[in-house]
Amino acid sequence: MFLVMKEKNFISTLDLTREFNTLPAIEIDYITFSGTGEPTLAKNLGEMINAVRQIRKEKIAVLTNSSLLNKYSVREDLMLVDFVVAKLDASSQEIFERVNRPLDTIKFETVLQAIKDFKSTFKGKLALQIMFLKENIEYASEIAKIAKEINPDEVQINTPLRPCKAKPLLKEELDRVKSYFDSLNTIYVYNASKKEVKPISSEKTLLRRGKID
Repeated sequence: MFLVMKEKNFISTLDLTREFNTLPAIEIDYITFSGTGEPTLAKNLGEMINAVRQIRKEKIAVLTNSSLLNKYSVREDLMLVDFVVAKLDASSQEIFERVNRPLDTIKFETVLQAIKDFKSTFKGKLALQIMFLKENIEYASEIAKIAKEINPDEVQINTPLRPCKAKPLLKEELDRVKSYFDSLNTIYVYNASKKEVKPISSEKTLLRRGKID
């Protein structure tokens, strides 16, 4: 999962603003920095967030795997947004390695402490996104205990329902997992409503993003 640690500008801020200026006048809930990779690896993330603020009025979110939250520069960039969704799929180094397969330099305790530190100073909304698989389901109560220590604004309880190598847990299995989080504000993948969406990007953009063949 965390295979690259080198920070760089993956897209220029100028190119980003040009693309945003082509957006039609539509209603948007959140403008989200995510993608196939870790957005906090972008050295110009803060610059891009500020650029989007100048163009659009919507709230801004970032989805992060939490691996770089211990870096001051990353936390400073994330302070600029309204909503941060941070991954937390484990309760120990052993489970962290089994589920997330991080680089050797990334340690679970460092990631966990970074999330707690960020929560203590972040003024926006923080969600924990937790992906449950067969590898970590038996540790659900321990993960829930950690989540309660962090006390996020929201916990997203997921299992992979989109096509991928990992098999999803059955609803009955995930229902038991959800019970451990009942004292927290949760969004549950099997109960979450799905909005009807359609792409607004050009065919060339969709092709670049791998959305069409």
